[in-house]
Amino acid sequence: MSDSLTGRETVLYKVGAEAGQTMTVSLTVNNTAGYFNVYAPGAGPGDAALAVGSLIGPMMPDLNRFEGILPTSGTYTISVYLYRAAARRGEVADYTLDVAVTGATGEVVQGDFADGLAGGPDFYQVATSAGGPLNLRAGPSQGAAVVIALANGTNLSNLGCRMAEGRRWCRVATLADPGDEGWAAGDFLIEGSGTPAPAPTPASDAAVGGTDEQRVHFDPGASGAELNGTLPPGASHRYVLGAKDGQFLTVRVAGQGPGLSYQIFNPDRSFLLDQMSREQDYRGQLWQSGDHVVEVINRGNDTASYTVTFGIE
Repeated sequence: MSDSLTGRETVLYKVGAEAGQTMTVSLTVNNTAGYFNVYAPGAGPGDAALAVGSLIGPMMPDLNRFEGILPTSGTYTISVYLYRAAARRGEVADYTLDVAVTGATGEVVQGDFADGLAGGPDFYQVATSAGGPLNLRAGPSQGAAVVIALANGTNLSNLGCRMAEGRRWCRVATLADPGDEGWAAGDFLIEGSGTPAPAPTPASDAAVGGTDEQRVHFDPGASGAELNGTLPPGASHRYVLGAKDGQFLTVRVAGQGPGLSYQIFNPDRSFLLDQMSREQDYRGQLWQSGDHVVEVINRGNDTASYTVTFGIE
């Protein structure tokens, strides 16, 4: 993957892999201040890194080269950035990032543990971010046929989870007799119970819920837009942008108040970016086509005014 970044920008790449597989990452960059970090599943910029590109150490045989056997199954994050002084000066870096994951994936894991792929609880419950239905699919793939759409809150038997297409998929079964069995995206499953839940709704893709949302339109010939907003304490506003797999999305939030943050959802409502404070800009490559959602949130105690800037290229 080849791209460029400027100043304080950070470009994030997500890679799904299983424990025991080998990942190699190398960065070729025309600016000596350009580096990458690798973060374990559940971590990202601001957390402790699994490996730091500017330091030679375990799994880092050389600067900007990562090679190691992965300790955990899940989605790893690779961040590409400029070192502090160069970032402050607004320097530009053109780079190529090479990523490889080798080694066989495991079978569906069975068990009774609470972590991501080691079986999980006996029962899951559907918990979509927007309260809409969740598609139960015939296989662990976004492209697999939809068996049925599960209402939010539905309890399911857990038949085991695995990584596929860079995300966690779980084989589940409804509690009805006879029931339906298939695969559901683990992003939208929490621990549930054996209590039968609402009847499934007709099969359809989950949509963005709520009324406080706005579709973003770019002016003809433009690749970006800037919008203003005001949020009372505890409120949020969602912006919907159509984009394609492989394009780059840029989001910048500026405003008053320390409680402003934002998060980004993929078209299938999985997280593209978990919550990030307004001080940090986002720039990353998309891996799904369709409507992406940027949600600006005010977790402060006062009303906050803000400006959000979007770019798609």
